[in-house]
This record gives sequence, structure tokens and C-alpha cells, in this order.
Amino acid sequence: MLRKQKLSAPEHKRDPAAHGGTLSMSHNNTRSFFNFSQLVLSAGNLKSPPVLKHSKITYFEVEILDVQSKKQICIVDKVPPSSTLLDVKHKFHKACPQWYPSRVGLQLERNGPYLKDSVNIQSLAVSSIITLYFTDLGQQVGWTTFFLTEYTGPLLIYLLFYIRLSTIYDQVESTKNFRHPVVHLACFCHCLHYIRHLLETLFVHKFSGGHTPLKNMIKGCAFYWGFTSWIAYYINHPRYTPPSFGHRQVSLAALGFLMCEAGNHFINVVLAHQNHSGSKACFPSPTYNPFTWLFLLVSCPNYTYEVGSWISFTVMTQTLPVGIFAFLMVIQMSLWAQKKHKLYLKKFYPEVRRKAAMIPIIF
Repeated sequence: MLRKQKLSAPEHKRDPAAHGGTLSMSHNNTRSFFNFSQLVLSAGNLKSPPVLKHSKITYFEVEILDVQSKKQICIVDKVPPSSTLLDVKHKFHKACPQWYPSRVGLQLERNGPYLKDSVNIQSLAVSSIITLYFTDLGQQVGWTTFFLTEYTGPLLIYLLFYIRLSTIYDQVESTKNFRHPVVHLACFCHCLHYIRHLLETLFVHKFSGGHTPLKNMIKGCAFYWGFTSWIAYYINHPRYTPPSFGHRQVSLAALGFLMCEAGNHFINVVLAHQNHSGSKACFPSPTYNPFTWLFLLVSCPNYTYEVGSWISFTVMTQTLPVGIFAFLMVIQMSLWAQKKHKLYLKKFYPEVRRKAAMIPIIF
């Protein structure tokens, strides 16, 4: 009996301990769950939603007025600060379809210059409303179309006179009179000149996608086509007389013509691939090619070679129409050279300040 009591005593002690342990564990679990719930309720969401950052972008309104009447044509709204003037022209074209971008001229002031398409709209802003004046530039054509049309005409027109159509010259007189070799040489040189221009327009010159009014192309075609007809008529006429000094005059002039044509081509190639130092353009410098050494003396050697070609052609053919045309080309090229020389002085002053524009010392 005593042994049983002793043995039962631990069992009696073990039972309360077991029950007590179970109760304490459940109590602890309940308390932990309660504390966790309180923590969640006090902390809120486990993961806070991302904060939306609203970027404050200031949009501009571009008011476009007619340059003559000052009446409002339209308002281009919600223009981002990074937009260019070309972007504004495209939006203006959507509002007014009759004026496509290349036909639109925009000015900051009524008598001011036309703004370039690359101008950033933010650089023009004084407030959130920008006022620009609109001018209709008329029907426009691309520069490639302009030059191809201008140079194709003289090439074809000269050939029509060279074959001596019966509608132009007397057929009997054309077959009777002998053609001097300078007539064939002049045709070759004239065609070479304009073929070079056409090929350079297609493969050498780089146009920035700009446009020019259609009336400019009409005036240019009238000038070149008209003078070509006058020149070709005299040189290919059955009664044409050769130069006074004969073969020597023709040969030297033809050699000068070919050298000027080659020089003009090489200069145009150099101008199309100008050197750049980082992001800054550099003034074209002479290369190993002797035709480019003219850059040491003048800033626009392409105009120098162009004038040289027509002076050589005048000496070679010895005709009054070619002489008049060459004289007008000297005037026109000198004006273009002076204008470009002034731009070069602003951009490349130390390199250009001692150079002439087109002809050393004279221009």
C-alpha cells in the first residue's frame, strides 16, 4: 500500500503539471496573437502604397496672329517646353490644313526675321502665353527639286541646239557649213558642267530638308534656261566663227575650264564632310589635294572655281552671250561669297579674318 501510494504520488503530481502546462501554453499563444493583432492594427497596412509624384510641367499657349491685320488666327495650347517651332507648325497645320509647315513663316515681332524651325519654344517664352506673327510664304519646293529642275533645263536645252533642229536653224545651211572642233568641245564642256551639278545635288550636297518659295525656282529657271538658249544658239549656229587665236586659245581655255570644274567638285566634297572638333564645327582646311589649297587664300573657293569655269568658257568660245553670262555670274557669286564670308567671320574669326571672300585681294 505504501509502495502504491508512493508510486501514485508522482502521477498525482504529474497530472496538475500537465494540465497547468497546457493552460499556460494556450494562454501564451492567445496573448501572442493578441499582441500581434494590436501591432498590425497600430501599424496599419503591412506595405504602404507608393507615393505618386506629380511632376509639375508648365505648358505654353502659342497665340498666332496675322502679320498684316494682327487678327488672331488660332491658339496652339498645351505646348511642352521641349517643343521646337517645327512642332508648333505641325499643330498649327492640324488647326489650319491649308497652310502646311514649310509654307508657314513665324516671327516674334512683325518686322523681325523669320524664326528657324529648330528654335526651342521655351527660349521664346516670357510668360505662359507666347505671341507669334504668321506670314504665308507661298507654295514651297524642296532644295533638291529646286536644283534638279534648275540644272536639268540647261543640259537638255543646249543639246537641242547642238543637234541643230530644223525648227531652229536653216536645214540647208546647217548641212552645208562645216562645224569647227570648238563647237563639239563647247558642247562637251557645257554638258559636263551641268552633269556635275546634277550628280553633286544627288550624292554630295547635304540639304537639311529646307524649302524655298516656288517663285524663286521659277526665277532661277528663267535665268539659267534663258541664257542657255541664247548661248547655245550662237555657238551652234552654222555661221559661228572660231576664236581669234585659234587652237592655242581653245586648248588653254579648255584646260582652265576642266581644272576649275575639278576644283569645284573637290571643294564641294570637302564642304560636305567638314571637320568637327567634338560638337563644334571647324572651318574647312586644305588637304593633300592641291585643288583644296585655295582655302588658304579665300573662304569660298567653290565660288572662285565656278567663276573661273565661266571665264574659261568665255575665252574658249569667244561669244558675247557667254561673256555677259560670266559677268553676271561674277556679280552674283561675289554677293553670295560676301554674305557667307560674314557668317564665317562670326563662327571662325581667327581662321577666316585674313582670307578674302572669293578672289584674293579683290573680293
